[in-house]
Amino acid sequence: MEKKFSQWKKQSLNKLDQSKKGSVDRDIEHVVSLLNSCEEYFTTSSCSGRTILIDGASQSSDVQKQNCVWLFVSHQKCTFDDLMSGLARSSGDAVLKFEPFVLHVQCRRLEDAQLMHSVAINSGFRNSGLTVGKTGKIITAVRSTHGLEVPLSHEGKLLVEHEYVRFLTQIANQKMEENLRRIDRFYENLQSALLTEKLQKLQIPEPPSSHELQDPPHILEGEKVLEEEEEGKEERKKSNVYKRRRKREQHQTDCCHGDGDNSMTELDDCLSLFT
Repeated sequence: MEKKFSQWKKQSLNKLDQSKKGSVDRDIEHVVSLLNSCEEYFTTSSCSGRTILIDGASQSSDVQKQNCVWLFVSHQKCTFDDLMSGLARSSGDAVLKFEPFVLHVQCRRLEDAQLMHSVAINSGFRNSGLTVGKTGKIITAVRSTHGLEVPLSHEGKLLVEHEYVRFLTQIANQKMEENLRRIDRFYENLQSALLTEKLQKLQIPEPPSSHELQDPPHILEGEKVLEEEEEGKEERKKSNVYKRRRKREQHQTDCCHGDGDNSMTELDDCLSLFT
């Protein structure tokens, strides 16, 4: 699986960007670059967040599918004039949408995906999740729920007052500001989590090698000196015991073959030899 992940990452990073824009959005370049520089991750798709005005066919129930025309799109704040200019070109059902930051990241291991998911949740992306595919691919999706979707026209006819479009412009821009704050928070939390994980790996002690298990020369020399001192003490102890034994034997001889004028202490000493 490790080899497969490396192959998947190489293929993904080398292929052409298939998005409409054809490149990574400016506001998340640092996020994408950080993830792709890690051995455990690589990004598969991303969007920094955008405000779009799309025109769908009147007969379609889903404006995201067939025959959609992009009347306006911006990854930055928009203006009232931007939206009104787009609505003027509508011939179907125009819908204003704000789509927040989204990022799909393939992870080497399940533990890596769980880390990414935790960072996303702590950064305010509550709709994030992770999946494991049949091929073993582990994907984390970082996404949020503070989107916006409002229909504005039907068959090319504006359904709301201009003041309401102005109000929606403010709402969309507020959501864009919050979106950028969450991206910054996600980047900071991601940096911190990756650094913590790296430090934890560096602190794991490696098992000592065979030569490290052997005592160093200075320790062996010290032990030899201690052994010699112990041997000297043992020899002196044996010598003292021998001298005391010879003294008692000499005393016993004097006691048993003396002239009978010895003191009671000497007699007690002689008797103690037989007890």
